[in-house]
Amino acid sequence: MNKLWSVLKKEKLLPVVTIQDPEHAAGLAEALLEGGISSMEITLRTEAALEAIRSVAEQFPEMQLGAGTVLNGAQAEEAIAAGARFLVSPGFSKAVAEVCEKRAIAYIPGCVTATEIMEALECKIRVLKFFPAKQSGGTEALKTFAAVFPEAVFIPTGGINSENVKQYLAQGNVLACGGSWLIQEGSVGREGKSIVSEEIRKIQSEGRARQEV
Repeated sequence: MNKLWSVLKKEKLLPVVTIQDPEHAAGLAEALLEGGISSMEITLRTEAALEAIRSVAEQFPEMQLGAGTVLNGAQAEEAIAAGARFLVSPGFSKAVAEVCEKRAIAYIPGCVTATEIMEALECKIRVLKFFPAKQSGGTEALKTFAAVFPEAVFIPTGGINSENVKQYLAQGNVLACGGSWLIQEGSVGREGKSIVSEEIRKIQSEGRARQEV
């Protein structure tokens, strides 16, 4: 778990991808690694998701690979069996939390209310997904949570893009930002890889500069 938090703190970004064809998964992972990103979240929104996770886990063991949109304990078990090293949910699931604790796997639940944050903290989970970020109050909500829940850190996701990611990364309680705008299935060719790398380096550089001010 500590390795994942270190990677996210350093790299600032958690790409979220939804895959229709599992044969595309390795190319996406390779493009991210070449661009300086060693973590990715593959959502369980398609029938290809588990096979895609398995493919990346086998071909790129250095990737901090997670499964997203994990809604229940059964999905959690399947994702871990496929090779996921952390799990992400749109909300808080006690069942998923229990599976992750049992398997010593990091769990990042979605929390946007004080009640949800308190429930997660009571389960000793302090890295939380703030989703959907834009619709849930954005940076102003995160500033409020920083004062009330100083031990909680967030990964804002949902409505994050190249135009506003810098504002989110400037918040002291933001570990990294998640999103699908960085890379998408079918967009990775030689040119696509270079564009991904350039975008990632720009965001990381600006994010670090803002946090150092």
